[in-house]
Amino acid sequence: MIRALVAAALFVPTAALADVLEVQPVAQDVWAIVGPLEQRSSENLANNATFGLVVTPEGAVLMDPGGSWQGAEMLHAAIRTVTDQPVKYVIDTGGQDHRWLGNGYWQAQGATVIASADAVEDHRARADDHMIALSQFLGKGLDGTEPAYADVTFETDYTLEFGGLTFEIMHRGAAHTPGDSFVWLDERDVMFTGDIVYVDRILGNGPARDTDSWIAVFEAMAAFDPAHIVPGHGHATDLAKATRDTYDYLVNLRTQIGALIENGGDIMEAPAIDQSNWTYLEQFDSLAGRNAQATFEEMEWE
Repeated sequence: MIRALVAAALFVPTAALADVLEVQPVAQDVWAIVGPLEQRSSENLANNATFGLVVTPEGAVLMDPGGSWQGAEMLHAAIRTVTDQPVKYVIDTGGQDHRWLGNGYWQAQGATVIASADAVEDHRARADDHMIALSQFLGKGLDGTEPAYADVTFETDYTLEFGGLTFEIMHRGAAHTPGDSFVWLDERDVMFTGDIVYVDRILGNGPARDTDSWIAVFEAMAAFDPAHIVPGHGHATDLAKATRDTYDYLVNLRTQIGALIENGGDIMEAPAIDQSNWTYLEQFDSLAGRNAQATFEEMEWE
């Protein structure tokens, strides 16, 4: 009942929606819904990420549900600018809040949620942490949100045949979070990567990451040689930019930190490693030093 009241009360004016979410055409029947590059806030409702949308004659498939109940409703308003088709499936691509905490909204609309088993394990393990953090960022914007978990889970591979298209969902190991998956839509030559790929802003090397596995997972995704990539953050792009902004950055982090450790350096020296080739990325000044120290912590005992 509370959720229904929240849903009924929340109205997202078109102008306000445009300030938060940008709908970017990618290929036939495929869109990226691009959120802001900055931190979560009461304005973006934890939708500071990029989401994927595919519209078919039978309904729509959404890559990632939004970061809260109200964030999912905001995302739905953006979807309605493209199609009146109902969202029939939601694919959770990872473990961050915007990859799953909007699940309950979509399940209430009748959608089926799909995620890797490792992602759901991560969701359950970190649900309280996510909710506590979001209560600080979103305030009343978190009202109506409750953890809700996937209806369908898989270990490594899941194929969704829907609307005349084939969605190949693949979990190839930990990346930004333990359960990250990418979604290959061969008929449109589009890859949806979730947080395996960041463009336009520097990636966040958070506590749930595995940078060594992340590099390998990126390589597994890149082996499909997609013409279009809908990333986890930033605008839809091509493989060359995804490689430059994410893969090359991760390789540099591990190379530089590995050399620092080999030479007897300590974690306090980590922020001074050379990351200058990526200063063009948004949030570089805020995150580069922390990324280096997090990588040192990770690699020190490898």
